[in-house]
Formats: sequence, C-alpha cells, structure tokens
Amino acid sequence: MQSEELQRLTASEPLTLEQEYGMQRSWREDTDKCTFIVLDAEKWRAGPSPSEESCMTGDVNLFLTDLEDPTLGEIEVMIAEPSCRGRGLGTEAALLMMSYGVTKLGLTTFEAKIGQGNEPSIRMFQKLHFEQVAVSSVFQEVTLRLTMTEPERQWLLEKTSYVEEKPYRDELAEPH
Repeated sequence: MQSEELQRLTASEPLTLEQEYGMQRSWREDTDKCTFIVLDAEKWRAGPSPSEESCMTGDVNLFLTDLEDPTLGEIEVMIAEPSCRGRGLGTEAALLMMSYGVTKLGLTTFEAKIGQGNEPSIRMFQKLHFEQVAVSSVFQEVTLRLTMTEPERQWLLEKTSYVEEKPYRDELAEPH
C-alpha cells in the first residue's frame, strides 16, 4: 500500500514485496482471520466479463483476537479506491462481515479500533450501533464496541436478509 493517505487512515506501514507475500500467506493460512474483498458492483455489471482485480475497491477484515473469548471479533474496513468512498460500500461490507461473524462463527461482540482523525470511519461504525468504549492517546485511536443483544442480532439479520451464499466461482459449482 503506497498511498500515504491510506497508510494514515489505516495506521499501516508500507511493506516490502516479501513482507506483502508473507501477509498474504498469513491471511490464507491463519484460522484467526477472515477477509472479504469488496468489489464495485457497478464496474462488475458494466463490462462484458470484467476481472475481479479491476473491480476491487477495498476489503473488510475480522480478527479473532482473544483466545480466552472466542465470541469477540475485531473488525476493520478499508475502501481504498477514493472514487468509491462515501457510497455505502464500507457500511455494507461491515454488515456482511458482522453477519458472517454472528451466523458462522458465533460472535457476540465486535470491536473496531480507528484512528482518532478518521471521522468518516468513526461515524460509519456509530451508525452501525457501535459505541465508543476507549481512547488511546498513545496510539491515537478510539475503540468502539457493539454487543449483539437479541434486538441487535435481529436488526443485523434483517439488514442482511438479502444475502445469498453461493460458491466462490460458478465453475466450482456442481453441474446440473
């Protein structure tokens, strides 16, 4: 990630190619991480057969950070493509990942750690019912949390009721 703006917004450091490959291996092999790639649906539908890479706009990640509490997940969202920000993609991606965490992983609590200056992300998570629970002046970040009470769980499942699970690629589906 070479963009200084994205590095600032995500509290990230630039990686060497070797470090990037190591990070990719970690995401593929570690059992304590989930990631969904966010695609721009308008680009996906516009072309005759666009590649996924040409439609990529960001990602949403879920970390299972507490071995003592397997019901807690830390969530983060990055919409890297500036033209795609402010269109609700981050909100939708977060909702989808939270739904996955609740229905597939049994999560009941979500945390988001966001740089203090990243007001759009803070507002997005507050819109998703997260509440600020801590501020770290050392790390210049706020921690927001959402506990999935039954009303919150129902709200989340209603917001994602349109989701239909499908195979990753059509060619991987069973022939009819």
